[in-house]
Amino acid sequence: MAKKSVINAESLKFLEKYINNPSPTGFEALGQQAWLDYIRPYVDTYETDTYGSVAAVINPGQKYKVVIEAHADEISWFVHYITDQGFIYVRRNGGSDHMIAPSKRVIIHTDNGPVRAVFGWPAIHTRNIASGKEEAPSMKNITLDCGCTTKEEVEKLGVHVGCVVTFEDEFMVLNDRYYVGRALDNRAGGFMIAEVARLLKKNKVNLPYTLYVVNAVQEEVGLRGAEMISRRIEPDVAIVTDVCHDTQTPMIDKKEQGDLHGGKGPVLTYGPAVQNNLLKKIIATAESKKIPFQRAAASRSTGTDTDAFAYSGRGTASALISLPLRYMHTTVEMVRKEDVENVILLIYETLQNIKAGEDFRYLK
Repeated sequence: MAKKSVINAESLKFLEKYINNPSPTGFEALGQQAWLDYIRPYVDTYETDTYGSVAAVINPGQKYKVVIEAHADEISWFVHYITDQGFIYVRRNGGSDHMIAPSKRVIIHTDNGPVRAVFGWPAIHTRNIASGKEEAPSMKNITLDCGCTTKEEVEKLGVHVGCVVTFEDEFMVLNDRYYVGRALDNRAGGFMIAEVARLLKKNKVNLPYTLYVVNAVQEEVGLRGAEMISRRIEPDVAIVTDVCHDTQTPMIDKKEQGDLHGGKGPVLTYGPAVQNNLLKKIIATAESKKIPFQRAAASRSTGTDTDAFAYSGRGTASALISLPLRYMHTTVEMVRKEDVENVILLIYETLQNIKAGEDFRYLK
């Protein structure tokens, strides 16, 4: 008998809507509102901070506080310079990849509404291919074309320096096996923690502590949203979920990136920011519930919001549960459906194994 999915049809509709909703770093409000509207029936209350991070709260008012967290923002671009001929040069907002930009459709977000444009690129006939001196895409030569022929025309559309730009690509399901879209890094995480809240409500789970389901902003520019909201909440425990690399595709060196497979379960990371006693509890939960998982090793940092929570205030027992993803920071990011389900289940089951007042210190 096939295993019953924990994700229902309504949840899947939300995932599609949430992925398609632009939430560039520093401009996450619309996506955050969509996320909050979805999770609100499953929580008791919520709080927000000045920059837009949201903490949905279950069982408020308890002394012991646990966080499950993802980040909401996606990589994007800023309008940086408009030429007299109406071409637009950009700057990165987060780790945007100039190599994938040529021929992509984009939306320039203005106060007058969305303005559509494309990253143009010279035709193959006009490039120096035969000479071997063909110029590769770079921040010096990729430009946006919004169909204008002068700077004044561009500005009349409402486009100005500082407008944020996102790719237009949208969500799809590939071969009934993969979720595909831009910004699965890390709105897949926001979706998964919202589903944990839904399951807790559906199954009438009574937690002995206050749970904060946190969707943080500005991760892509240095974990800034998590840094802010961790100081506000001052949690005892934080379980962060983000994406990591599915390293089975061509051009990836497993000696550098590890041997991680989409479809083989959540990835549990070892590293200085990861509290080992909390990690052992997560592993024990996975083993007892027969949830498949993989292991990865970080170096100095995980590069995720785990680091912000771990080193916040007096230190927070923190761990990272990652979702293997192909083609990170492109418009065709891909994750396996069963991995999404297993991350949800692993967080859901682990929360029920954490005791109020549990002390994760190494030395007591």
